[in-house]
Amino acid sequence: MDVVVIGGGVSGLTCAIELSRRKFNVTILEKLSTSGKKILATGNGRCNYWNEDFSNKHFYCGDSSFIREVNTLENRNEVNKFFTSIGIVPSIKNGYYYPLSKEASSVRNALIHELLELGVKFINDANVNKITSVNDKFTVFFNDKKIECDKVVMATGSYAYYNDKTCGYDICKSFGHNINSVIPSLVQLVDSKSTFKECQGVRVNSKLSLYVDGELEKEEEGELMLTDYGISGICTFNISGYASRALNNNKKVNVVINFLPTINNLEEFLEKRNNEMGKRKIDEFLEGLMNYKLVYLLLKKANISKDKRWSELSLEEKNTLCKSIAEFNLSIVSTKSYNNAQVCSGGLDVREVNPKTFESKKKKGLYIVGEMLDVDGECGGYNLGFAFLSGLIAGRSVNND
Repeated sequence: MDVVVIGGGVSGLTCAIELSRRKFNVTILEKLSTSGKKILATGNGRCNYWNEDFSNKHFYCGDSSFIREVNTLENRNEVNKFFTSIGIVPSIKNGYYYPLSKEASSVRNALIHELLELGVKFINDANVNKITSVNDKFTVFFNDKKIECDKVVMATGSYAYYNDKTCGYDICKSFGHNINSVIPSLVQLVDSKSTFKECQGVRVNSKLSLYVDGELEKEEEGELMLTDYGISGICTFNISGYASRALNNNKKVNVVINFLPTINNLEEFLEKRNNEMGKRKIDEFLEGLMNYKLVYLLLKKANISKDKRWSELSLEEKNTLCKSIAEFNLSIVSTKSYNNAQVCSGGLDVREVNPKTFESKKKKGLYIVGEMLDVDGECGGYNLGFAFLSGLIAGRSVNND
């Protein structure tokens, strides 16, 4: 049987390998000039492709029962066998899986080499614009050409990274599928006042608390990067999907930052510090704890002169300064755009896809995998992991009827 896989990302390439191993005739249509290009940019070029803790708590899904049925121990074990079968050897650090080479190209090349050995056909620069189906046969139209096949796997990804609005959602709609709002995720957050413009580039270990309409929604701790438009860094990315969905629903979004999360009682700590460093001016007093640019910003926010000493501050000034450090309130008005996002939240409604096979419930013979679906994960190898997982399951499930 002939199968066309539309999209040469991780999910499409994984699916194509499994299909070819099962003796299907497979053709991959890729819009770019080469397949697997996005892999090269993941994990800062090192490709964090999996995680030891691959539990469901790290995913957001339009239907939580879907991810539970997909993300089983048996399926996770099969994915790890797949990694071994194509020659990926892991280097594991704090549960994060990287290729032993620490080069993202190793993961991409492992997939491509396997496909070439299997004789899978690649057609690059293929802009698929329509798919029709008559008598359970498909015709895929791309550029000024067409190809006929028995099954189709949609693996075109979302709008993320390339800001590509011509991916496969419209094709899926033509077969009766519904698309939930597709919005940036794992992305930087923009505040209302460019608050950190004077501190742009400063990195600081912080705790972020995301509030939606005044209610605590999500907390993350880790490295925060301050920017001229707002905040970035892994802990920002991990709350960004929640912020993006809330903003999309016109809800009020705030991030409260604790710049010294390892200190439980900040005012008490600073009083003790004053016993040793009481002669220092307040900017010098704080500089050993935080970057000096951030210190000046926090003093400015608290309306405290840098020439004062801690002992010279009033009780109210001390309280204000401590709150500025440990409860810095940031009003979030938007995220950065799709081309800044690592993935998107939203996508094809997973209730319309069989979680055991990834076959469409709307159209027999049509399979939908990877980031097209309304599933997105945190940083840490979860999104690439889901791409491998969905591609593998679909590749092993496409039937011969």
